[in-house]
Amino acid sequence: MGTLTFSEADRDRISRRGRHLEILTIIWAGFEAMVALFTAFRSDSVSLTGFGFDSLIEMASGAALLWRLSHEMNEHRRIHTERISLRIAGTCLLLLGGYILVDASANLWNKRSSAPTWAGILITATALISMPLLARAKRKVGNALNSEAMMTDARQTDFCMYQAAIVLFGLLIHAFFAIGWADSAAALLLVPVLIRSGVLSLRGERCCGHHSH
Repeated sequence: MGTLTFSEADRDRISRRGRHLEILTIIWAGFEAMVALFTAFRSDSVSLTGFGFDSLIEMASGAALLWRLSHEMNEHRRIHTERISLRIAGTCLLLLGGYILVDASANLWNKRSSAPTWAGILITATALISMPLLARAKRKVGNALNSEAMMTDARQTDFCMYQAAIVLFGLLIHAFFAIGWADSAAALLLVPVLIRSGVLSLRGERCCGHHSH
């Protein structure tokens, strides 16, 4: 093995940073899912349930990207894992969109409302603060490595932030104004964007507003 050139060494350094970000994603998303789903079970909140499942999906997406980045220094393996990881990330987005659409629509149809939950408000408020920072760091890595899969994973993290904002809004409206349907209605707002981004990812197209050079 010869000495790495500057560009190879730089790529290796950036890919290591990407792996660290994905490990952080998996750990945080696991904690987020545990708190959100437990709280959702007790309060019967569809938007909080969707948020918890989004965290599980984010764990799957993070694991796929961790696998993708472990092959960064092998060009042939990198291309192969990039395609698979992009499909996994896209499938994750579609699964989340489908789940929210069915569950929230059923709750609105049956006029089922949730109970106010301050634990849910706390976990979504925390995600609203932390997720933009994580997504921005992932985009830097994705741009540096020219990785469509990494950019899609950053988009998944963005959706965690968007969903946290919408869920938080619904929970606060419900808590302060006793509007039970706000929870499910808020969750439905994300569905069109999730489906569009998932389809673009499955097609191998970048959904994040950036273009490869």
